Amino acid sequence: MKCPDCGCEESKVIDSRPTENKVRRRRECIKCGSRFTTYEIIEEVPLMVIKKDHSIEPFDREKLVERLRRATVKRPISLERIESIVEEIATELKNTLQREVTSDRIGDMALGKLREIDDVAYIRFASVYREFGDVDSFMKIISEVKDAKKKI
Repeated sequence: MKCPDCGCEESKVIDSRPTENKVRRRRECIKCGSRFTTYEIIEEVPLMVIKKDHSIEPFDREKLVERLRRATVKRPISLERIESIVEEIATELKNTLQREVTSDRIGDMALGKLREIDDVAYIRFASVYREFGDVDSFMKIISEVKDAKKKI
């Protein structure tokens, strides 16, 4: 922040208060002692998802929660755990600072999280996400899961 009086770029915060969607800060210039107010606003950059058909839509947490909930029906996985997985994915995506992400990347991230906690849910989610069209596709992923279990 530059001091409005002398242009010095060094100031100290005297007071800080949250207001409507922003933070109000009272500052004092280190050089001239002048006091001034600044406002810090949280910049919301919407995350956009590039779908398989190349259409683009905003990232929808609830949509991902619903897809994961379907994959975990009758499995020992709580709704809180599903919401935690979605929050982890959303945080990872926002931390990349990309404005657009492919649905494939989100699906891969969800698969990785499911693989860690439940094999059946992982296979269910993979069958829809990877669009299995035949029994061989199921057999392949089941053998991958079995092989991974043997290595552990």
